[in-house]
Amino acid sequence: MAIVFFGTPSFAVPSLKALHEAGEDIAAVVTRRDAPAGRTKKILPTPVKELALAYGIHVLQPGRLDEAFTEELEKTLSFAAPEFLVVTAYGRILPRRILSMPRIAPVNVHASLLPRWRGASPIARSIINGDSVTGVTTMLMNEGMDTGEILLQEKTEIRPEDDAGSLSGRLAAVGAGLLLKTLKGMREGAIKPRPQEGPASYAPPLKKEDGLIDWGRPAKALFDFVRGMSPWPGAYFFLTGERIKVIKARAVDGLGSPGVVGKARGELLVGAGEGLLSLLIVQPEGKKPMPAAAFLQGRKIREGGVLSGAA
Repeated sequence: MAIVFFGTPSFAVPSLKALHEAGEDIAAVVTRRDAPAGRTKKILPTPVKELALAYGIHVLQPGRLDEAFTEELEKTLSFAAPEFLVVTAYGRILPRRILSMPRIAPVNVHASLLPRWRGASPIARSIINGDSVTGVTTMLMNEGMDTGEILLQEKTEIRPEDDAGSLSGRLAAVGAGLLLKTLKGMREGAIKPRPQEGPASYAPPLKKEDGLIDWGRPAKALFDFVRGMSPWPGAYFFLTGERIKVIKARAVDGLGSPGVVGKARGELLVGAGEGLLSLLIVQPEGKKPMPAAAFLQGRKIREGGVLSGAA
């Protein structure tokens, strides 16, 4: 009745914890390799690895999901087929030989209402694109990118105060509960898989340069952009060659020219393609986040000045 769990970031931790606390037999955890993190670039284990080791679960960290790894996994399982593969934000598409291993099914926990936002960054893309509702889907896995049949779905509201970090935390908890319901329902034969319906949209991985602010967009879209890019990679602009991250902002009615400072005394208002964006909390390079009023102290930012979209 064993389960093999594939997962890497913090989003996957509640699902692994829920399985463990439910008494599931987790034969192995597969996660990405340790990687440098933060400003110090110290090599750190993945969040899933940390929890698995705390539980005393065997951890595998393959560089590639090739034949050598598959054979290693089969030996770990003593060549007995697991009941389920459970995949939660692992970060790679599983090959056919691995997907065919479980006796019941390979199950994926995905942070969107499929077929909307297939891919690596569904949470950020849902906020950036102004969605008001998102959710979690459990699905049967195939060799495509989040194209498998749907098992269960649960919706949740995207709140105006949400950023990608806070929404990820809520969806991770939703996903953990939905996973337990899914496994129970599949064991009992109570869940009938159904095809994905409607137009698909895609959420490719985010890159650091994706956070560059385009001041020509409407202020409401920039408000969503800032939230969706937080905490990583962060929305940013350049001021005399210095990269400045925008941690928190709000859209304001008013007239202004894109990228042009409308007010820079106690408040930093910047013109957008439509309306104004008030920068509430910013983070200069190498410094901690600070309120706009503190940022403006000692800086020669005047009304009519231009915040650049390039270094």
